[in-house]
Formats: sequence, C-alpha cells, structure tokens
Amino acid sequence: MFVLLVIGTACAGNTNKVNNTDLKEKENKEMAKELTKKDFLEKVYNFEANPEEWKFEGNKPCMIDFYATWCGPCKMLSPIVEELSKEYEGKIDVYKIDVDKEEELAALFGIRSIPTLLFCPVGKQPTMTQGALPKNELKKMIDDILLK
Repeated sequence: MFVLLVIGTACAGNTNKVNNTDLKEKENKEMAKELTKKDFLEKVYNFEANPEEWKFEGNKPCMIDFYATWCGPCKMLSPIVEELSKEYEGKIDVYKIDVDKEEELAALFGIRSIPTLLFCPVGKQPTMTQGALPKNELKKMIDDILLK
C-alpha cells in the first residue's frame, strides 16, 4: 500500500512538471498578440474617432492575421506568422484577430475569406492579402510594404 502511495505521488509530481514545461513552451511560441476591438482602437486604427480617414495609431508597422480557430488554412499559416513575429521582433508588431470573436473588426475590413493578412505601414495606407501564403512571399511583403 505504501509503495502505491509513493508511486502515485511521484507520478503526480512529474505530471505537473510536464504541464509547466508545456505552458512555458506555449508562451515562448506565441509571439503574435491577440487583439480585441479595444486593443485595435489603441494600437492600430481608431475608426470610432476617425471613421472617414485611415490614421495608423502604432509606433511601428504591423501585420495582422485575421483567422478562425476552425479554419484549416489558418492553422497552416499560424506557425509561419509566429516565426515571422520572432524574426521581425522589434521591427514590426504582429497581431492576430479571431474573426468569430471580433466580428465588428472583420466586418470593418470586409473580411469574407480567411486567412486574411492586413499590412499596416506607418504613414501609408494599409494593404491586404488573402490566403495562406508561403513564408518567403510574406517576408517579401513585410520588407516591401512595412519596412521600405
């Protein structure tokens, strides 16, 4: 009986270590920040204050991934977006918007197909692209649209 108690306690301790490790790995992986409407108004575009004219609110260019959790192509694009977020850290901000949670933001940009990426350069009009593009094409777009 004592042996079973010791084994059970030891296994429980190991499970917690694995779960903590999994959480840390997940935190390290997710560099792209999830945006709510409130965040979007503060960090990207305050369409309530400026409904007629695009005025970028950020201090560095950004790329926004409009996605849904159930979308297959979105799931394929997500790790690429995370990689780009790490590669361009400090140069651009990378955000994600769940179209099911933030329907107003999706409607604002006429999002009808996902994934859709919105590229917001500082001082210029935004550019949008649809589909799960390969990483090399996305890097070219970041370099040409956001960092040029």
